[in-house]
Amino acid sequence: MTTPRTSTRNRNRRTEILEAAAGLFAARGFHGVSIEDIGGAVGVSGPALYRHFAGKDALLAEMLLDISSRLRESAVAVVTSASGPAETLDALLNVQITFALEQPALITVHDRELGNVPEQERRQIRRLQRLYVEEWVTVLAELHPLCPPPRLRAATHAVFGLLNSTPHSAGELPDQAMRPLLHAMARAAIDASVNVH
Repeated sequence: MTTPRTSTRNRNRRTEILEAAAGLFAARGFHGVSIEDIGGAVGVSGPALYRHFAGKDALLAEMLLDISSRLRESAVAVVTSASGPAETLDALLNVQITFALEQPALITVHDRELGNVPEQERRQIRRLQRLYVEEWVTVLAELHPLCPPPRLRAATHAVFGLLNSTPHSAGELPDQAMRPLLHAMARAAIDASVNVH
């Protein structure tokens, strides 16, 4: 029987492995990293990782499923608790900005390596991402009821592209300066996109 302490230790070890793997995959690419490299980054032998993951592709799949799920859950929490659509949009922007500033390696890994995720898990990731986008579209539709949903969806994807550019600008500005800059640019991009005729 697994005790709570053992379960927490295993979860912490899995998180440590996922974080190390994200950094390695971002720096060297999925195919440029071995199980032994990941093990070495967390201070264990490569084969010891098989106690936590079935293989490198399973590790990649869990990494991207986890962040896709967490973003969706954060959006649902925001949408169900915010007081109105303008406040909800600001909160959604803050969720995405926090992710963009804190997880640039995951952004790089997703952009470059999603094709290396097994097909079943890749479909799950895509589904979670679509649901996340629809949370945004629902809020934007309340703010801009005359704007067609396809345009709102396109605007949402464009804003993600803007915010998720952080792997290219990491370190240029401190977070306390970068956060309001990204927020202002994203709001301006949304306003511009819904007002185009």
